[in-house]
Amino acid sequence: MTNTHTTEAASCSKDACHHCGADAAPPAPAAPPAAPRGATLYRIANMDCASEEAEIRRALEPVAGVQALSFQLGARTLAITAPAEILPRAIDAITRAGFKPERVEAAASHDAPAGLHDHGMTAVMGRLGLALVLAIAAEAVEFFAPETRWNTGLGMALAAAAIWLAGLETYTKGYTALRRGKLNINALMTVAVTGAFVIGQWPEAAMVMALYAIAELIEARAVDRARNAIQSLMALAPEKAQIRQADGRWDTVRAADVPLDAIVRIRPGERVPLDGVVTQGSSALNQAPVTGESIPVDKTVGDTVFAGTINETAELEFRVTAAASNTTLARIIHAVEQAQGSRAETQRFVDRFAAVYTPAVFAIALAVAVLTPPLLGWDWLQALYKALVLLVIACPCALVISTPVTVVSALASAARHGILIKGGTYLENARRLRAIALDKTGTITEGKPKLVAQEVLCGDSEQVLALAASLAGRSDHPVSRAIAEGLRSAPLPAADVKALPGRGVQATLAGQVHVLGNHRWIEERGQCNAELEARLQAHEAAGRTVTLLASDTGVLAVFAVADTLKPSSRQAVAELQGLGITPVMLTGDNTATAQTIAREAGIEHVRGNLLPEHKLEAIEALQRRYGSTAMAGDGINDAPALAKADIGIAMGAAGTDTALEAADVVIMNDDLRRIPATVRLSRKTHTVLWQNITFALGLKAVFLALAVFGSATMWMAVFADMGASLLVVANGLRLMKVRLDAAPKRA
Repeated sequence: MTNTHTTEAASCSKDACHHCGADAAPPAPAAPPAAPRGATLYRIANMDCASEEAEIRRALEPVAGVQALSFQLGARTLAITAPAEILPRAIDAITRAGFKPERVEAAASHDAPAGLHDHGMTAVMGRLGLALVLAIAAEAVEFFAPETRWNTGLGMALAAAAIWLAGLETYTKGYTALRRGKLNINALMTVAVTGAFVIGQWPEAAMVMALYAIAELIEARAVDRARNAIQSLMALAPEKAQIRQADGRWDTVRAADVPLDAIVRIRPGERVPLDGVVTQGSSALNQAPVTGESIPVDKTVGDTVFAGTINETAELEFRVTAAASNTTLARIIHAVEQAQGSRAETQRFVDRFAAVYTPAVFAIALAVAVLTPPLLGWDWLQALYKALVLLVIACPCALVISTPVTVVSALASAARHGILIKGGTYLENARRLRAIALDKTGTITEGKPKLVAQEVLCGDSEQVLALAASLAGRSDHPVSRAIAEGLRSAPLPAADVKALPGRGVQATLAGQVHVLGNHRWIEERGQCNAELEARLQAHEAAGRTVTLLASDTGVLAVFAVADTLKPSSRQAVAELQGLGITPVMLTGDNTATAQTIAREAGIEHVRGNLLPEHKLEAIEALQRRYGSTAMAGDGINDAPALAKADIGIAMGAAGTDTALEAADVVIMNDDLRRIPATVRLSRKTHTVLWQNITFALGLKAVFLALAVFGSATMWMAVFADMGASLLVVANGLRLMKVRLDAAPKRA
């Protein structure tokens, strides 16, 4: 909230907010967007999935004074909002739950690696490899050696050593969960492996624990690929920058230490270290990391450059406009990290299902162990073994992990194509869109006038166009600038230049007085006739702004200026229609101009002369008629409509704070085709999610039946469970390679 008041009223405003139950405080200076304001950030290296996030939440529930928790599974971080004196109790509660929180300084939050398994990987793999060797040795002793007390003792010792090497962390987490009355995968594996060892199946218990630990490691590494996809974007911005000193020297310093307004130099082939505005030079920059544009964009003095983009052709100097922690690239990364913490609808369903599924299978396992011997005449050891197999199958890992990996992969893929989706909810809901309202100026059109037609009525064409260019170049009016840019003729010497507001510009050229003005001025000069009026009406009916060049003897030429259609708009509209989405144009421009642009773009439904409140009413009408409706605009002028729509889409928002924060989906460049690409990605993501859910549940159902009535072993159960986890992770990761720049071919 921005509140304009006198100095004396500042405290009253703050007190009034507190009286309403709102915590009002001035914003802190620009800082790394790692944690919510007032929160302390911790990295929890062994927090791997949503179920463990839920465990931490439950562990912190009894801690009075904790005001808010903000999880980012992608970075394995937790931001705790609480008074300083409460934090030690909160950390103690997390530690008792079996986790290892480490405080992270805000400035270093993005520099620290996100993956748990990047540290000590060689040691971990060596330990698990030794555990597997010992488990195989225990199996060999059981299979080949005679059943003597000495060999049995050796085999049990080998199995126990393998379980200790591979399962120490699992046992620690499992014991903590059981003590708290929670059934997670660690608790299930703890009970299953211990039970198998006790009933004499120690070789199988050792092998199951070793295979489970190895599969967990492989799965975590695969998950990290999705989690690190966004963090890898940060590496696109170089760590150092060349800045100009007061004496003119160029020194290389850390990008994080570069102050605002410093002058930075980048050579061809180098990446831009910070956001800024060009002060010297012209070059082409590859902006794909930020906007997704595949074609380099020309930059010259006054143009904006973004951190992470690549300077391709010539040396540039620019003035820094944002600190390293607040560049557009950094804000994109932070926004996607926050989006990962926003659970999608399918993910919430899976979490609810897993919370019921695991206790239910545990109850079935208990019933098999206790009831089948008296009811079905099974041997007690056989019944107990089947129950232990059921416990392994009860693990909901494949089901729970399938949704966040798939969602994160899709978010990462979108970000790499210049599409910033602010949460899994919007990613999923985009597939439901049935209508989309499109603002005209800057969304469907270029947003600036261009010369689209010119007619020389009398005189030498080259001379007349030179006269027009000379007059247009002496005016700052957007229409005049469009004519000057469109003609690109060499200007002629001019005298007595006068700008007449609301009419045009006048000057003496080639010894005669010439004017370049609007229709009304030419009428006032008495130089209109029926033929000229017909020409002007034709242009005006097409939504063009007409400007005329005239001398004292008559009108020499007619120039028509209009806001032109973006090259991508027609294709984008066709793609939206092909997806079953109805595009509607909503604009404050006049109806004639709106209809002309709509015809060119292929849009049937148009509404013009709309004020912001009218656009809001139009969105409500579209929602009543079609259902789920999106609004695409510039993120500022269309704020009410964007907020009311089911999904608000900000166009061309690279570097715009307001759009990055306000919209649900941000298209970082002006390419309207990114909107149907978002819908296609949403539909693909939904398909992958349900493929994973169906596969995971189907495999569980098969093994439940085999465990109870067939001959499923613990080996088979752990292979099936972890194999399913790896397969759903691999299937989810496919979304990172989805091409969003091409529509699917029609049959």
